[in-house]
Amino acid sequence: MNTTSPSLFDRIVGSAIAKLAIMFFIVLLLLIPLSWVDDLIQERKQRHERVGDEIAMKWGGQQVVNGPVIAIPVEERQPRTVVGEDGIRQLVPDMRKEWIMLLPSDVEVTGTVLPETLKRGIYDAVVYQSDLKITGRFDGLDTAKLLLENSTVKWSEAKLVFGVSDLKGLTSSPVLTWEAKQVPLASGEYALNLFEQNLVADIPLGGPEGTNNTFDVQVELRGSKSLNFLPLASQTHIQLGGKWADPSFNGAFLPTERTVSESDFDARWEIPGFSRKQPQQWRGEPSLLYTFSGESLTDESAAGRSDAVPPERASTLSTDGDMVQVNFLPEVNHYQKTTRVTKYGILVVILTFASLFFTEIIKKRRIHVVQYVLIGGAMVLFYSLLLAMSEHIGFGWAYALAAVATIVLIALFVKAITRQPQTAVALGAMLSLCYGFIYSLLLLRDYALLVGTIGVFVMLAALMYFAARIHWGQWDDLEAKPL
Repeated sequence: MNTTSPSLFDRIVGSAIAKLAIMFFIVLLLLIPLSWVDDLIQERKQRHERVGDEIAMKWGGQQVVNGPVIAIPVEERQPRTVVGEDGIRQLVPDMRKEWIMLLPSDVEVTGTVLPETLKRGIYDAVVYQSDLKITGRFDGLDTAKLLLENSTVKWSEAKLVFGVSDLKGLTSSPVLTWEAKQVPLASGEYALNLFEQNLVADIPLGGPEGTNNTFDVQVELRGSKSLNFLPLASQTHIQLGGKWADPSFNGAFLPTERTVSESDFDARWEIPGFSRKQPQQWRGEPSLLYTFSGESLTDESAAGRSDAVPPERASTLSTDGDMVQVNFLPEVNHYQKTTRVTKYGILVVILTFASLFFTEIIKKRRIHVVQYVLIGGAMVLFYSLLLAMSEHIGFGWAYALAAVATIVLIALFVKAITRQPQTAVALGAMLSLCYGFIYSLLLLRDYALLVGTIGVFVMLAALMYFAARIHWGQWDDLEAKPL
């Protein structure tokens, strides 16, 4: 019987190098559905954030509590030039209205915060109820520094201004005590736009000595995601406690003392006024003292963003980074965890394909390219399963179920195409190690990079070990017929 040797083309197409090239091309193709999965994660994450914002609109947004500030109107006579009908210029008296602003010398904030989770469908949002007590004192106004010679100070029209960023979160009318008397607080004083939303009380003063006084205000406030304070006093003391096991302390100031347990926390701040951007007292037109973005408070790069601050006001306008911030967001939600798992997707595909390729050589039977594609598709589908189930049963259980389903599916498929149960068991064990290793990385924080790098190094060493024990010339002896 005459046999013809295979042509050069047939030898090239059937070579190990060609098979490796095809596997590499499949890996590149699988990057496309992996990117689709990542887009799906981001879409679901944004939907979750929108639902959280809708809940916050009805409950109360991220709250910024600040103040108080004493505001005293002052009128100054300023002659201005006018041109009469006869064309003659003449000076006429004119009144210009400004405000004298005085910041407190000492403020103490004590409060209890009770966060909880509200659900809408499969989504949830962290909200809280707080009971705050703000006490302090003003040391008095130094009129010598305000140039009041040609001005009339209307002491009887003085006001005390507090700031709460979302008045919708007030569950009762705040109670202000001034000069040992209770004074009502009202909103809607648009002339004094010192804060996002103002609570203003009338405090008629008899003169400069009237500013030397103490105050006390109690506020029951609801909000969501975070509670923020802008320290304006020469010395600010803040003490907060609440039922939340994982608070995040951001902003410009970390607590001087803090205790965090499995069920609650307690923290205290001592903040001198050296870092504030406003003077103790000033005179001028009322303008906002701060701007608050509230975006990505858990992201260090977003803390204190000032890109929206006009350059001329950068030295006087406070931002998120000048505040005391306590965040009640979950440290890592299932969307963030799924995103982190997806980043290891291509590594799992490469390890699985390498194991299958070595199996071809060791068992001397070829696996068809289509079968590689199906196995790769099953590994990509793992991430969609993980995302879908984590929205309903939590990330831990979803990861376990998705991993078991994927491993069993691939193992049964390999058993069917190789007809060797031990090969399917070995591949299933390898996949179990990969998925278990990735999950362990999610539980680590400071050592995740170190452990991950060591793990990948060990995997590479194992592949090099098996590659060194394989006689690559065996590839030409494999059966040409796919399994």
